[in-house]
Amino acid sequence: MTRYQEVKQQLLSTQYTWLVTGCAGFIGSNLLEHLLKLNQKVIGLDNFATGYQKNLDEVQGEVTGEQWNNFTFYQGDIRNYDDCVKAIAGVDFILHQAALGSVPRSIADPITSNSANVTGFLNMLTAAKEAQVKTFVYAASSSTYGDHPALPKVEENIGKPLSPYAVTKYVNELYADVFAKTYGMKSVGLRYFNVFGKRQDPDGAYAAVIPKWTAAMIKNEDLFINGDGETSRDFCFIENAVQANILAAMADEDAKNNVFNVAVGDRTTLNTLFSSIQSALAENVIEYSKEAIYRDFRAGDVRHSQADISKINSLLGYEPEYRILDGISKAMPWYVNSLNN
Repeated sequence: MTRYQEVKQQLLSTQYTWLVTGCAGFIGSNLLEHLLKLNQKVIGLDNFATGYQKNLDEVQGEVTGEQWNNFTFYQGDIRNYDDCVKAIAGVDFILHQAALGSVPRSIADPITSNSANVTGFLNMLTAAKEAQVKTFVYAASSSTYGDHPALPKVEENIGKPLSPYAVTKYVNELYADVFAKTYGMKSVGLRYFNVFGKRQDPDGAYAAVIPKWTAAMIKNEDLFINGDGETSRDFCFIENAVQANILAAMADEDAKNNVFNVAVGDRTTLNTLFSSIQSALAENVIEYSKEAIYRDFRAGDVRHSQADISKINSLLGYEPEYRILDGISKAMPWYVNSLNN
């Protein structure tokens, strides 16, 4: 039995109260669904800046009525300290996902990104300290590695940030470390590497590559690749990220106050990704025969990214269940159904 299977069995027999910030977003709604299916009580906080009511509605359709009754939703903003305090009351574990993602968004509007990702983070961290929560798990980012050239990426070796977004996520780690040393706060940072899966928004200027390309192919639209297509990423299916969050919250004390990579330890080029999505859609009876259109590299982008996951495996027992092709195959029916309706 894996560590994750052990933890899920434990949760099925013991009910805790969890706070998921950004619960109407992509990762947050998936965490909400999994926790409710484990019969946990969940408080959700979201301001709908990048989350959607339809995601919460979909989660409700995936769980039983009794499980849904374990969910309490607060519409609020992490930039408002009082909203944080209200949501955290009586909570055992926090899974802090609320943030403004996207490198291009932060380049276009660094002030708003800083407000959500730094001020909002500090509000949540402070409120969690005052409430004496068991563990504060937060979404960190692989963008923290910046211009450090080594592959695979090892947690202790980072470079200089390449975007305002990367700066904000590194500041999160610095604050968490200071709160651990100053106040004895228990936290775990999860450096996500290109997480993808159901409920990831394909629309808008800052959509992630997999949902954006999938939507374009389903609609038979032109598809653009930034650069020569040999840029590579360590794409991580959402179920792996959910596992990492739950393991982090339930980690032994000596594993806390750490930052971990959340990935599969592999990398895929954009050219390979293009053909993989094309093949997965063909399996769902959707043919896309257009050639990709290449354009300039995007400002702030890292050329290659791949994670070393030995630390999270050793200290948390994390074992990714889905490689990229498995994840794309599992997610594709959702995309086809969602985008065709």
